[in-house]
Amino acid sequence: MSFLDIVKSRFSVRGYENKPVEDEKIGAVLEAGRLAPSACNIQPWHFVVIKNESTKHRMKRVYDREWFLSAPVIIAVCIETASAWCRMDRKSYGFVDAAIAMDHMVLAATEAGLGTCWIGAFDPQAAKEVLGLPEGMEPVVFTPLGYPAKEHKIRPRKELEEIVHYETF
Repeated sequence: MSFLDIVKSRFSVRGYENKPVEDEKIGAVLEAGRLAPSACNIQPWHFVVIKNESTKHRMKRVYDREWFLSAPVIIAVCIETASAWCRMDRKSYGFVDAAIAMDHMVLAATEAGLGTCWIGAFDPQAAKEVLGLPEGMEPVVFTPLGYPAKEHKIRPRKELEEIVHYETF
């Protein structure tokens, strides 16, 4: 499958088979995140992998959706806020770095036949507590990871002509 085919076939999965994900595939997904680019190559991310049912039960405080909690694996991408690179206006790029790492993992999961779904609408304080994050560590995004329960329709994307501008807006 070509890279563009992988990108075109990715979709948000909100239903997972009750089937474990092989450690080899989880490792490949995490490796894709590890290899993602980051501002000044600081790599401020940490990945928390959740497979244990009791931890997943506690994740209900973080994001209370049955389909999310039923996935065999949940991955959190967190950043060390103090180490992330900042632009001259002091805008931190840690969240951008975390998003790039998650995108690499999502695409690697798609290539492996696994489903994912970006979760940004979660309770950050509950996430810090459930994940046992130390001071200065910020949860940025979660994804469930597993085999999709059914085929999904790919939602349409805007055409290039609607979003691309040359030279000026």
